[in-house]
Amino acid sequence: MKRAALHNLGCKVNAYETEAMRRILENGGYEIVPFNEKADVYVINTCSVTNMADRKSRQMIHRARRLNPDAVIVAAGCYVQAMQETESETESYAAKQRLKAAETEEGSEADIIIGNNRKHELLECINKYLEGARNIEFIEDINSGRKPYEEMPQAQPAEHTRAFVKVQDGCNQFCSYCIIPYVRGRARSRSLRSAEEEVRSLAQKGYKEIVLTGIHLSSYDDGVSSDMPCDDLQVSRLAGREIHPLIRLIDTISRIQGIERIRLGSLEPRIITEEFAAALAAQPKVCPHFHLSLQSGCDATLRRMNRRYTAAEYENSCVILRSYFNNPAITTDVIVGFPQETEEEFECTKEFIRKIHFYEMHVFKFSGRIENKNV
Repeated sequence: MKRAALHNLGCKVNAYETEAMRRILENGGYEIVPFNEKADVYVINTCSVTNMADRKSRQMIHRARRLNPDAVIVAAGCYVQAMQETESETESYAAKQRLKAAETEEGSEADIIIGNNRKHELLECINKYLEGARNIEFIEDINSGRKPYEEMPQAQPAEHTRAFVKVQDGCNQFCSYCIIPYVRGRARSRSLRSAEEEVRSLAQKGYKEIVLTGIHLSSYDDGVSSDMPCDDLQVSRLAGREIHPLIRLIDTISRIQGIERIRLGSLEPRIITEEFAAALAAQPKVCPHFHLSLQSGCDATLRRMNRRYTAAEYENSCVILRSYFNNPAITTDVIVGFPQETEEEFECTKEFIRKIHFYEMHVFKFSGRIENKNV
């Protein structure tokens, strides 16, 4: 039996996809072993959210090569998607036929490159390589038109009672600091029926807690691909007095026997309206933990970040949640050192944080992109 090892970098969506690729390899007859052991195939699911994530992705590719120089090295995901060459400055991340992954002064490259929305083809890529094909690159221009949601095999979560379920991919927000819309493409959603089937299967295996996750969970829209920013989509729904598809999804899976708790991944602040919070509060299985990404408590900085809300609007979202839930745990992300951030703007954010009383915060130093990928 051939041996395969996988390593995941990055977010919960990446973790879910890595587990799905593990299932693909198991179904293909591979024995899964820890990444630090000798294997015939190494799969690195890369991340590109910061320049440090880029560096770690390269390091893991090199580590796999050192563990077994004769192994098949597969680099997948956001870093390799971001590394595709451009034909012009106006065609950011445009698809080309040739892509090098993890090119460094050591000259080490992955044998197989798989971009986002193509990870379900992992076994096909490996088999082609083993049959003698070389320079295998399953990658596409993720930004050319609306892409379908990538269905992958149901993963076997590592935890005993909690399972992450990916229901959404892509993002239409285009925050000025973020590469993710370029490497994940436009927002697209898993169908409610598909998500329901996976949760039902997980419940039958004894999982009691479901964590709904996505690149931009607020954009969930029951199998729909959209170019419309989440904020505009939310406004259109409220005008039509529609039930948000995310609420409909929560209601559907809450009715599955065996599911006792439902948690949500990160939400956009402007999705929190009176109607949305009331609908959430009406779902007794929803855990009152809400992660609302802040990034800055200063309006001037938020405008430079293209965050599409003000500090006052963010605060109002927290007020709404606290009016419908008793002491909800509100957590957030904050970026410090954003370009042109002044001491006054930094102090403004500090004061805003004190006023909100977060349960927990993730504070990050701004990560600038560098041209020299060898650094």
